[in-house]
Formats: sequence, C-alpha cells, structure tokens
Amino acid sequence: MYLALANQSNQSIAYEFIFRAFSTIPEIQRLLFAFFLLLYLTILFGNVSIIWVACTDHSLRVPMYFFLGNLSFLEICYTTVVVPQLLSSILDVHRPIPFASCGIQMFFFVALGSTDCFLLAVMAYDRYVAICHPLRYSLIMTWQVCSWLVAGSLILALVLSLELTVLIFTLPFCGHQPEINHFLCDVPPVLRLACADTHVHQTVLYSVGVMVLTIPFVLICISYIYIVTAILRIRSTTGRQQAFSTCSSHLTVVIIQYGCCSLVYLRPKTDSSEDDDRHLALMYTFVTPLLNPLIYSLRNKDVKQALKKAMVRTNDSQV
Repeated sequence: MYLALANQSNQSIAYEFIFRAFSTIPEIQRLLFAFFLLLYLTILFGNVSIIWVACTDHSLRVPMYFFLGNLSFLEICYTTVVVPQLLSSILDVHRPIPFASCGIQMFFFVALGSTDCFLLAVMAYDRYVAICHPLRYSLIMTWQVCSWLVAGSLILALVLSLELTVLIFTLPFCGHQPEINHFLCDVPPVLRLACADTHVHQTVLYSVGVMVLTIPFVLICISYIYIVTAILRIRSTTGRQQAFSTCSSHLTVVIIQYGCCSLVYLRPKTDSSEDDDRHLALMYTFVTPLLNPLIYSLRNKDVKQALKKAMVRTNDSQV
C-alpha cells in the first residue's frame, strides 16, 4: 500500500507533449519539410482561387457557390491549424508542444473538421432542393437561410468540439514528455496517453463521431436517393448529364472526407490502428483540401469558365 502511494506521488504529470518524428535523418527531414510546405501552398492557392471567383464572378453568386466558397475557406483554416506546427516538428523532432497549445490545436481542428462535414451535408440539401424542387428553389434557399445554415453548422461544431476538448484535457497525462504517435493533437492519439480510465471518454468520442459523421452522411445518402430519382425522370440527355456533373463533384469530396474520417473515429481501436490513423489523417488533412478545388474546378463547367474569365481580366489589367 505504501509503495503504491509512493509510486503514484513520484509519477510526474505531463505539461507538454512531443510528436513522433517522421524521420530523424536531416536529408529526409528537409525533403519532408519542402514537400508539406509545397502541399500547403498549393492548398492555399487552389482554395483562394475558388473563393476569389465565387466572390467576383456575378454568374456564381448563387447558394451553391456561396457554400463552396465557405467550404474552401474552411479548408484553408483547417490546414493552417495543422501545418505550421507540423513543419516546426519536422525540423526539430524534440521540440515539445505545451499542454495548452495542444488543447487549442485539438479544439480548432475538431471544430473546423466537424463544420466541414456539416457543410457537405448542407450542400447536399442545396442540390436536393435545386434538382427536386427547382421552381421553389429561390423561395427555399434564400440568402438568409443559407447564412443560417452555415452559421448553424459552425456553432454546432464549436459546441461539440469545446465539450470534447475540455473532457479530454481534464484527464491526467503522466510522464515528462509523452510522445503523441501523430503529427497533430488529434483526439484518439492524445486519449491513448492518458494515465486514467478512458471508457467514458471513448464513449463520448464515439457519440460525437456519430453526430458529426454518421448522421450527416445518412442525410446526404437520403438526399441523393431523391436526387438520382429526379434526374432519371429528366427526358433530356443534356439535362441529365448536367445534373449528374453538378452532383458528382460534391459526391466525390463526400466519399473521400467521410470515408477517411469514419475509419479513424468510428472503427474499433486496436494496437495496430495507431499508425493507420496517422496515415489516414494525412488524407483528410492534406489530400481532401488539395483535391477540393481541383475536383470542383475540373468537373464543374461554371467554375472553369469563371476561372478563365478571371485569368483574362487579370491579363488585360496587366497589359
């Protein structure tokens, strides 16, 4: 009894963490730094371009592109929460992240990622109204309704993220500098470092995952059942192709985003899943924000035309 109490009293409580290094070889570190920096700059350029054309082109001032512009803004914020810390830890593998900074990163990462998922569901609803109720579209999807849908997605995500982050960081983390087997302060890897019972916390995490991923995904699937049914009733082949091309871009982003996130947050945890989570996190942290502007600009005729007109205007102004 005395020895147990002595060991517990001598056990230090962590006030900072370190991330597991991708590599400790200087040459590989420099290559990784350049690679992730290039990815980040490409993500910034692509998503800023989408926001720019959505704001400046009058033909794109409709709810669909209002949501797309907000989605691109979220992608920029989402990666900005992660990349500076990632680049810093690549160059200095022993650099710790303070307890408070880790909590702040987790809060914004979860909040922005959840808002992203909610907004994809909102975009599916927008497509449902546009295709299934075209005559009432302008009456249903007013600018006030669109603004409230975006604001509601953000507020709900902030509330869920705050509750989850506070719950996680009330746990004790033992050791001098516990190593997070990840490149960011995400919930599952940080939760594994707690030196206390985490069954309640795991249950809350799973419940939040269901609210953020499962429920919106089910609503998206229901929307697309109605959408596909309505598209198949269109007699014009051109009309069907146009409707399918409009929805295919959104559906591609949904599959990538929800698929990777569900594998991380909703599947049962095993000892071998830690490294898998790290690799999957690279997908929804870098690949999805990178593909989002590419998918919408390459598969969407309106966005392609708007980008071409914007480039022409820029060239004319320089001349």
